[in-house]
Amino acid sequence: MFGISCVYGIMFPLRYEEEISYASETYDVDPVFVASVINSESGFNKDVVSSKGAVGLMQLMPSTAEYLAEKLNYGEYDLKLPEDNINLGTYYLSILLEEFNNETLALCSYNAGPTNVHKWLNNEEYSKDGKTLDVIPFNETKNYVDKCQKAMKYYKHKRNYFDIENF
Repeated sequence: MFGISCVYGIMFPLRYEEEISYASETYDVDPVFVASVINSESGFNKDVVSSKGAVGLMQLMPSTAEYLAEKLNYGEYDLKLPEDNINLGTYYLSILLEEFNNETLALCSYNAGPTNVHKWLNNEEYSKDGKTLDVIPFNETKNYVDKCQKAMKYYKHKRNYFDIENF
């Protein structure tokens, strides 16, 4: 029989801690947030490519990665390499967190794109105050945010329970 901790270990794996810690520190993003996005995007499978063409751990679209790499003056990169994917993906999360100043909106934006999130915020059907979402209109995005938030809860608990300093 599988114990509850074994089930959680399968649902919420944790790999690439050094790469996550480095990128998180570099771009001032909570490593729990990064790990949660990786878990939700790829399940920590560095070789996954989506049907839409998103690549690697953080499921970056090549065009997005190219834009981010240019902003960073990043030389050669390979989205299947964990350090490159995590670095570019974490940088993107830092941009979204700065733009929206809200983890939920950053997650929505990572999944559905910043243009959609801005449209939702400007629509009273989805946002009463124009700063937070009362309704996430895309089911895929709502499910994504829920999945990320469950992972964050688990990784925060794991960090506190094991008193992991850099994570």
